[in-house]
Amino acid sequence: MTEGLFILTTIFVAYVVYVIVSDSKAEKEKTSAPEAEEQTPKKTAAAKPSTPKPATSKPKSAPAKKPQVKKPQPKTAAKPEADVKELRNPETGEVSTIAANYRFMKRWIKDAMVTEGLLEKVYKNNELDDAATTKINAAIEQLKTLEKYKA
Repeated sequence: MTEGLFILTTIFVAYVVYVIVSDSKAEKEKTSAPEAEEQTPKKTAAAKPSTPKPATSKPKSAPAKKPQVKKPQPKTAAKPEADVKELRNPETGEVSTIAANYRFMKRWIKDAMVTEGLLEKVYKNNELDDAATTKINAAIEQLKTLEKYKA
């Protein structure tokens, strides 16, 4: 009985892996297909020397694509400033993510909030209540803005 269950489980796992791999291959083919379509018109335009007008229209479309590439860069540059999720320990250089809960934060982050004067003490788990949680959240936001703790 257990052998049969083991075999069925193995077959199911193999099927799941197969589906995941085939989906990733399909996505790669979809992303490479537009690139192939972009290359073929360029080759046909270069092959026809008698029509210089399509060749001049291609450079006009190329600058139109460059602003699309530049748009994601400011978004990624503005995102870390708006939503910092990692802090760097200035003493050791360790980079740690900010936990959603004070209980799970690294000890050096708790000590840094006290050292910077953002909190009066490091709270124990049984001391956490609504008032302490609001103080802690405000202290975390202020700690994110300090330059020496930015990752």
